[in-house]
Amino acid sequence: MSATLFKNATIVDYSSEHHLKKRDVLVEKGVIKKIASTISEPKAKEIKFKNLHISQGWFDSSVCFGEPGYEDRETIANGLKTAARSGFTAIALNALTLPIVDSKSGIQYVKGKSIGNAVAVYPVGALTVQAQGKDLAELFDMKSEGAVSFYDYQLPIENANLLKIALQYTQNFEGLVQSFPMDPSISRKGLVNEEINSTKLGLKGIPALSEELQLTRDLYLLEYTGGSLHIPTISTKKSVQLIKDAKKKGLDVSCSVAINNLCLTDDELDGFDTHYKLLPPLRTQQDIKALLKGLKDGVIDGVTSNHDPRIIEDKKTEFDHAAFGSIGLESCFGALNQATDMEIAIKALNGLKSRFGVETLPITEGSKANFTLFNPEGTTEFSEADITSTSKNAAMLGKTVKGKVYGIVNNTKVVLNE
Repeated sequence: MSATLFKNATIVDYSSEHHLKKRDVLVEKGVIKKIASTISEPKAKEIKFKNLHISQGWFDSSVCFGEPGYEDRETIANGLKTAARSGFTAIALNALTLPIVDSKSGIQYVKGKSIGNAVAVYPVGALTVQAQGKDLAELFDMKSEGAVSFYDYQLPIENANLLKIALQYTQNFEGLVQSFPMDPSISRKGLVNEEINSTKLGLKGIPALSEELQLTRDLYLLEYTGGSLHIPTISTKKSVQLIKDAKKKGLDVSCSVAINNLCLTDDELDGFDTHYKLLPPLRTQQDIKALLKGLKDGVIDGVTSNHDPRIIEDKKTEFDHAAFGSIGLESCFGALNQATDMEIAIKALNGLKSRFGVETLPITEGSKANFTLFNPEGTTEFSEADITSTSKNAAMLGKTVKGKVYGIVNNTKVVLNE
């Protein structure tokens, strides 16, 4: 990347002296060379967009692609292209693959596939061998190779002793353990939130109790063992309170919320549309209100797209047999910006960086250029034309989103949508 000049950009970055000020930003060889009210640089390529805003590059803490093994869902190459077009400069990539990424060689494979890309990939290794929940995987070896966390994607850790040992063992090398908050003995073969709608529609329910019981257990274990625990995608009002209380106690716990759980309720299930068959399930408006407050108050550390591509056969079938999951990268910012105000949205898209070992780069002179270009204004309907993913299983299809992503700058590269 030679010199690039971004004109009339409103900078959204609390750590920068230019926060919420309109500035020109000159980038040379991947470094922010100058920030000023007006910059003239004849040799630089000028970038101008309507109502251009620039923030620190966004990070998504829970993304699935498929490669290796499920390339028909999504390849790493196209997945990273999707992430870039969606405004993300870094993603944590889950081990939902075949074979499961549960060893040093698996981490090497993922890293090798993403070398030189504008989007930085932070691999998440499986917590247990083949994500079967029986024996711990090669955690230290994976951490040494670059794994930022350990997580059996959306699979609860049934064995409390296994989680206890994982939390104790990972303290030796500052590992981050993730535990999906769902008690399988309570959720059993549930499909949707257990509430009025599940009863009306005759669909087996996953009660809020299932999440809250598992979360309570995990927090007790954390209090006993010490260590670092991340709870991916909480979805209930009580879960927010449980996390809040745990943080007050001084426990080293963080959590995220999936974008769909901030925007959609189980009222969407009326048409038996399998796009809304998700984990965690869509809950109630009361839960959304509590989750948004938790996000605003800093109890919830960040928002994830929970991007989970599925082939058409996984979704175009009876509700009972359909797979859980939705893609979410493309609609994440627009849906979040619609659900809350712009500054909270940007904070939420950067909130888990330090937790996952992602470098935080302020928008200041001399800093590496790592930022997202966007317009926070204007509403549109999210449609299939907005999807870059190979899979099209999007829960946000037909929903109103606010704002537009123009692209990203990272790793000496500029990726623009137009």
